[in-house]
Amino acid sequence: MSQSQVLARKWRPKTFSELTGQDHVVKALTNALEQNRLHHAYLFTGTRGVGKTTVARILAKALNCEKGVTSTPCGKCAVCMQIDDGHFIDLIELDAASNTQVDNMRDLLENALYAPTNARFKIYIIDEVHMLSKSAFNAMLKTLEEPPEHVKFVLATTDPQKIPVTVLSRCLQFNLKHIPPPLISEHLRNILALEEIPVDSVSLALIAQAAQGSMRDALSILDQAIAFGDGKVTESTVRDMLGAIDKRYLYDILTALAAKNGQQMLSLADEMEMLCLSFESALQDLAAILHRIALAQTVHQAIDNEMPDHQQIFSLAKIFAPDDIQLFYQIALHGRNDLSLAPDEYAGFTMTLIRMLTFAPDNLVTSHSSLQQSHTVQNAPAANTAHEFTHTKSNAVISTKQKKTTESLADQHISSTGSLQNWPDLVKQLNLTGMAKMLAQHSEANILTHDKIELFVPEVHKHLLDKKYQHAIQTALDVHFCKPVSLNFAIGSITGMTPVAIQQIENETKQAKAIAAIEKDPIVQELVDSFDAKIIESSIKPIQN
Repeated sequence: MSQSQVLARKWRPKTFSELTGQDHVVKALTNALEQNRLHHAYLFTGTRGVGKTTVARILAKALNCEKGVTSTPCGKCAVCMQIDDGHFIDLIELDAASNTQVDNMRDLLENALYAPTNARFKIYIIDEVHMLSKSAFNAMLKTLEEPPEHVKFVLATTDPQKIPVTVLSRCLQFNLKHIPPPLISEHLRNILALEEIPVDSVSLALIAQAAQGSMRDALSILDQAIAFGDGKVTESTVRDMLGAIDKRYLYDILTALAAKNGQQMLSLADEMEMLCLSFESALQDLAAILHRIALAQTVHQAIDNEMPDHQQIFSLAKIFAPDDIQLFYQIALHGRNDLSLAPDEYAGFTMTLIRMLTFAPDNLVTSHSSLQQSHTVQNAPAANTAHEFTHTKSNAVISTKQKKTTESLADQHISSTGSLQNWPDLVKQLNLTGMAKMLAQHSEANILTHDKIELFVPEVHKHLLDKKYQHAIQTALDVHFCKPVSLNFAIGSITGMTPVAIQQIENETKQAKAIAAIEKDPIVQELVDSFDAKIIESSIKPIQN
């Protein structure tokens, strides 16, 4: 019984037209071959599996095909067939990683002096050439300067920075690019059609993403998926094999975020932890989804309607404002970078979700029809706040000084509105979002009149004083009062009672009252007395109004 070939070898391109994703290299080489403008040394650079050695072999056929130097080797003559089979005597392939010493290079160069046995050119393909020793490069340099007319060198490397400049300057260099996932998916689809193996778009997208721009890796993963799925390629088997995150969890998290439902977001994170899913991959995929939402909001033609999740993308694009998506994207990226610094991956992931929930705007469009189009979170309260995540200190007490400060802030007013107004209340009415909202919430009013506002920002938050965020607050104030308002920012503090600080005090007050109410409950007191029970104060949550 004949042994089947792995897909990466079976479907290795044999002509320039079969190469995927390297059109710039194909065009340059094709023109050079057709015009007979040949160089004595070529250098192909690029990451693993993008086709460096494959291009080198096709070039060897193009130079030695029996029908002459051509950009379209016939593939049927003895030379082409022997090169395809790896048995051509005048094509010498050397792995520099295994032959780093100068002696190996000297033997190769001495052999290069002899004319080819049965070809037009003697071709030397040196893979991972950057692994050669310094003395080996020096030995090669002389031949590269004055090569015999019958010799062509084709060098390949994943790390051109390690090649001496003297060698680089004597080579015609081509950089092979990462292959985009859509091209990898399409190529795999064509191969599976020829192999008569059914596949779905999601499976192809997962494999293409996992390949990270390498066609060889994609074919190896596909081989593994076929074996894993017993001859079939399905989404569930590919996800299991790759340990990929089911994106439904991420869409559900974003839907819960739109509803400001912190409890549901945390429950989804708990489910992901029970399934031992990678939170680093989850944050990477979450950032990718947010990127696609941003594209849907700005350049909707960039979203492929053939992808199975395009409906969720466009639904979420209607729910969130573009600047909020930008903020969530940055939070996801920072959360992924900080994951190694977190106590554990679960804590890092949930803290990232908390940040998104904390800075989510209060005026999200959460209509029933919009949310139903995305993955609806079942049995979830309509609008819980970020406090559901927060475990405040159970013994928090407001000091007399803080009470007086809060009362004094309430005395500030803007006469043109006809009603009492303080800065924290005004911030809520401005409907700010993103980083502008953060700046406003961490500011304290020094002057607050109908035509002039001066805000102090504590030293620790001075990084928020970006002109863009100040301008957003200025615009919101002008719209709110229907006239221009003089707005100035300064670094400093009066009482330290910013809207964020006042909100924290309110939260602590509610928490303290909730704990006191539980402790005074007759049934609870009886349980404590009868069974020596203890009240777990961190589990007590005040009722959200």
